[in-house]
Amino acid sequence: MESLWIAVAVLICTLVGTLVGSVLRGRLEESHLGGDSKDVIKQCIGLIATMVALVLGLLVASAKSAFDAHNTGFRALSTNVIVLDRSLARYGPDAEPARELLRKTLASMIDHLWPPHASVPATSLDDRGLTAEAGLLYNAIRDLSPKDDGRREIRSQALQISSDLAKTRWSLGLPPSPLLPRPFLVVLLAWLTVLFGGFGLLTPRNGTVMTILFIGALSMAGALFLIVDMGEPFEGLIQVSGDSLRYALSQLGLP
Repeated sequence: MESLWIAVAVLICTLVGTLVGSVLRGRLEESHLGGDSKDVIKQCIGLIATMVALVLGLLVASAKSAFDAHNTGFRALSTNVIVLDRSLARYGPDAEPARELLRKTLASMIDHLWPPHASVPATSLDDRGLTAEAGLLYNAIRDLSPKDDGRREIRSQALQISSDLAKTRWSLGLPPSPLLPRPFLVVLLAWLTVLFGGFGLLTPRNGTVMTILFIGALSMAGALFLIVDMGEPFEGLIQVSGDSLRYALSQLGLP
């Protein structure tokens, strides 16, 4: 899981920076850490802290936006599924096989994305089995033989909704863009290392200070973990909810 490895990297870098800064404090002469020198160090650390805060804020906003987009996409998918089922119900008994295929396809999608057993890994929406089932559903709707204008209109509407479902599914199935590209991550880790190195350089080495700096390092690691975890919608601790699809499944097949 990428989010865990990034969190570990952040924790290691911040702790190493703190240790290096603390060691340097004990070896540097007092003139290097007093007066104007200390003021310059504080200003530089404040500048880096501000940049880190801005970057983390942007990352949180980007991760939240991507996560909300997935949730919105699944709600739209669920709505279209219910509308498609109601359209097929209005068509009449001839559309019952297509309605059954719709229910089967949606149930299969839910089981693929949110497996009932934790030991079974989740799959993406571009899974070949899901694609094949969606193709069978489209063919079943296309092969309907309407005998009047009303049923022809319903069939046309159902085909359009089916196409919209396919577009939404493929859109949600696209691989997510990395929230932290490798060069960006390297620069952020360097900033955090220097930042915590500055903390270690300016503060005395005692139990209270070391504990607070360790908590700060854990906080940074936890923040990056949550941010990256939100970019993995079907893995990790923070996952896109399948409640909207399960609700849609409960509505299928009703008269």
